[in-house]
Amino acid sequence: MYPLISHVDSDTSLPDSADVVIIGGGIIGVCTAFFLAERGVSVVLVEKSGIAHEQSSRNWGWVRTMGRDVAEVPLAIASLKLWDGWASKLHHETGFTRSGILYACESAAELAAKVSWLDQAKPLGIEARLLDTVQIQARLQAKVPASWTGALFTESDGRAEPDIATAAIAEGARVRGAKLFVRCAARSVETTGGKVSSVVTELGEIKCTSVVLAAGAWSSLFCGNLGIRLPQLRVLGSVMRTGPLPGGPECAVATEKVSFRKRADGGYTVALRNANVAALVPDSFRYLPDFLPMVRAHHHEYRLRVTRQSWQELNTPKRWSNAQASPFETQRLYDPKPVDAYLDKALSMLAEQFPIFAQARIEQRWAGLIDVTPDIVPVMDQVQSLPGFYLATGFSGHGFGIGPGAGHLMADLITGDQPLVDPAPFRFARFAR
Repeated sequence: MYPLISHVDSDTSLPDSADVVIIGGGIIGVCTAFFLAERGVSVVLVEKSGIAHEQSSRNWGWVRTMGRDVAEVPLAIASLKLWDGWASKLHHETGFTRSGILYACESAAELAAKVSWLDQAKPLGIEARLLDTVQIQARLQAKVPASWTGALFTESDGRAEPDIATAAIAEGARVRGAKLFVRCAARSVETTGGKVSSVVTELGEIKCTSVVLAAGAWSSLFCGNLGIRLPQLRVLGSVMRTGPLPGGPECAVATEKVSFRKRADGGYTVALRNANVAALVPDSFRYLPDFLPMVRAHHHEYRLRVTRQSWQELNTPKRWSNAQASPFETQRLYDPKPVDAYLDKALSMLAEQFPIFAQARIEQRWAGLIDVTPDIVPVMDQVQSLPGFYLATGFSGHGFGIGPGAGHLMADLITGDQPLVDPAPFRFARFAR
């Protein structure tokens, strides 16, 4: 498990009722809690393990507008502004800085794809621009690999520290009145008259009129017990961090093969790109029609494998009653092992391109399970068949950077306030069958 996560204490004495119950203590859940509590809405957040113990502390820490699906761009731009505001609102450090992000191209085809994306994103207010090799060298203060043909660069994009950011936002939500309960798994949702009326947890029942499921890679399993079909799969990403490396690039860099970004401690977070492991599980076949177009378009990014996860999911109950322990109590945490071969390859490739990384000392390796939707765009919407039940999931590895905007938008949807951005791209109905 990633060992440096800032600790967040649990509140005591589970309340009998709240306006909204949020299931999941990752960055999406705590940001939603923050913006609801800020508006005077009574909020209880329940988390089966600890705040940010899964993907919200294991991600790369990028806060980017660049390179996203065009549907996410307005939300990413809005989120970037909210990241700026955390310093004055939270009085806790998040590690956020606008250090810039650079996407390098190693072929004419890659460069053409970046140009095409920029043509679509520019009208939405994106600040990215194209750099030639001379400009890249000036930006990185390092010799550019001979294979690079150009780059897409956004100076206003940045980074934050996943091991402290989500905890800081959670404490900010608590200051505003939100109640946070860890080691408190939600088992299911009760209804009255076809509408949400409570959440049943392992510690007791909380009456409420709205529920937000922000459970990341666990969301499809939770929905299935309610008879709600949420096409979502889990893919494994492996990451590592180095010790301090003076003289390395300040801005984050990604090629089609490898990525890195500087950390607040002076080291670097490094990963091999397009090397996600997709375990073959029952849902792989159940949701095959949904995911087939994505598999065809992005087959080079995923490695299909039979893994330990395959057997775990085969033996995980799909239905349970509120009176019995749920799968979220049997296994409270996804803590997979990283694929060392991928990380070794990443460091080797990086050292070839930037010789300074040949001196890097690897201090830690870890992995996380990413919740992926068929179109790699999140779901943020109310489930029409169950009024009061909202989904905020499927962020497909993009959730950390847009977490603040996602939480704000979820609060807007629940309270009926003017949405931060148009929520139409995130509607649940697009997966209806």
